[in-house]
Amino acid sequence: MERKRKTILFQGDSITDGNWGRDMDLNHILGHGYVYLLASQLGAEFAASQPHFINRGISGNRVSDLYARWNEDTISLQPDLISILIGVNDATSLISGDPRGATDRFERIYHQLLSETREVLPETGLVLCEPFILQTELTANNWTELRKKTDEYRSIVRELSHTYHTLFVPLQEVFDQAADKVTPEYWMWDGIHPTAAGHELIANEWLKVVQQSEYAIG
Repeated sequence: MERKRKTILFQGDSITDGNWGRDMDLNHILGHGYVYLLASQLGAEFAASQPHFINRGISGNRVSDLYARWNEDTISLQPDLISILIGVNDATSLISGDPRGATDRFERIYHQLLSETREVLPETGLVLCEPFILQTELTANNWTELRKKTDEYRSIVRELSHTYHTLFVPLQEVFDQAADKVTPEYWMWDGIHPTAAGHELIANEWLKVVQQSEYAIG
C-alpha cells in the first residue's frame, strides 16, 4: 500500500513567517527562516516520501490572532504535524502598553487552541516551541519586564505541552548559551528576530526533538 505523504505545518509570528511568499512561487513559499532550513534538509533527506511543508506564520501575531485564523490556516489543511512558535508579541504588547495587550490572554487562548485541535485533529502531532528573547540595545529599555514575562510564557508553554501530551522544543537556554559565547546581536539582531545563525539554532533544536519522536519525518 502506498504510504501517505506527510504534511508538516508551521504556525506562529514573524519568526516563523520569514517573509514567506503569498503566491505559489516555490522559490519563496517557505520564507527565509528556520522553516526553510528544516524543509530543505528534511525534504532532501527524505525525498522518497516527499514530505509537504507549509508555512503559515504571520508577522505581528499574538496567540489570539493565531486562534482567530486557526480554522482556515490550520484545521482546513489537515496536517499530520503542527509546529507552533508564539508568544513574543503577546509579551511586548503587554509591556509596551499597546492596546492589544490590555489583558493577558496568552494562557487561556493557547489552552483553547490546543483543546480544539486535539478534539478536531486527534491524530495530528503537536510541537510547541518555547518563546525566547535576548537583551540587545533594542530590548534594553524594558528588559527586566520583557524577560520576566517571556519566562512566564515559557513556563506556560511547557505546562501546556505536558497537559496536551505534545512535543516541546526548549529554545531560551540555547540562545542564552550562544549569546554568552559571542554576542546577543549575532544570534538575534534586535533581541527578538533571529539572524540566519539564530534560525539555524532553532532548526537544530527542532530536529533534536522531533526526529527522536513518533512524529519523525521520514
